[in-house]
Amino acid sequence: MKKLLLPLLCGAFAAGVMLWLGTPQAEAVKRFKDEFEAKYVKPDSKDPNERALADAAAKAKCLICHEGKRKKNRNAYGKALAELLDRKKDRDNQEKIRAALDDVAKKKSNPDDADSPPFGDLIAGGKLPGGEPK
Repeated sequence: MKKLLLPLLCGAFAAGVMLWLGTPQAEAVKRFKDEFEAKYVKPDSKDPNERALADAAAKAKCLICHEGKRKKNRNAYGKALAELLDRKKDRDNQEKIRAALDDVAKKKSNPDDADSPPFGDLIAGGKLPGGEPK
């Protein structure tokens, strides 16, 4: 029994390390999401656009700024925010996060299309700023 214990423990440890290393580390910053929600998401609102955004944001979660299965992939809104915020340096800077949300709201949702609405107009219309999650 004792002869089996050491190999079993070593195997369990190795498996745990491999699982931990193989787990994708999230690029999303919870504080960024929380500030977005504090600013824009109003689930108790009577306004249909605000309710629509609240429902969409609840379903999208991290896909408000990201796309696909890897959190390193950002949609247009996430890319615009990434130009202004560093996920490591700015994660606790509430003022900078709020200022970035305000600045990005004024930017065109498609920088290659002069007729595209600003991100803020999409949000005010009850739509996710980065489009429907992919």
